[in-house]
Amino acid sequence: MKKLFLIAMLVGTFGVSYAQSDYYNDYRRSITDVNWQNVIADLVLTTVQTNQIYALNDRYRDYNSWNRVYVHNPDRWREDRYRELERILGRDKYVKFKTKYYKGQNPVAYYNRNKNNDKRYKHMDKKVKVHKQKHGNGHY
Repeated sequence: MKKLFLIAMLVGTFGVSYAQSDYYNDYRRSITDVNWQNVIADLVLTTVQTNQIYALNDRYRDYNSWNRVYVHNPDRWREDRYRELERILGRDKYVKFKTKYYKGQNPVAYYNRNKNNDKRYKHMDKKVKVHKQKHGNGHY
């Protein structure tokens, strides 16, 4: 019985950490998929804004530092990161950034869409069909 309990605990722990690492990989891609030097040049950012963006990008250099903050809500990184980026850039430049790099979509929605299109999550999208049967006595 103790062995079964231990195995269940290990499987649960590795399952959660695997899901967490997927979120961290999305976080890292949100940094590495953008050429920040081009963003800085295109948007004509100040030195202060440039330094703040680089500090934001370096905030969580490894999984452990990221996980300490987002362990209970790994989905929250998207909102935190892009709210901070909007604060740094200002509303107008942030809209230009979104238009160029995320096709005008909110980056939070962009990463959620990618997550929802991931084959690992397809089984969650199946809709349950509810059938209502009409009985002769007026009850459903």
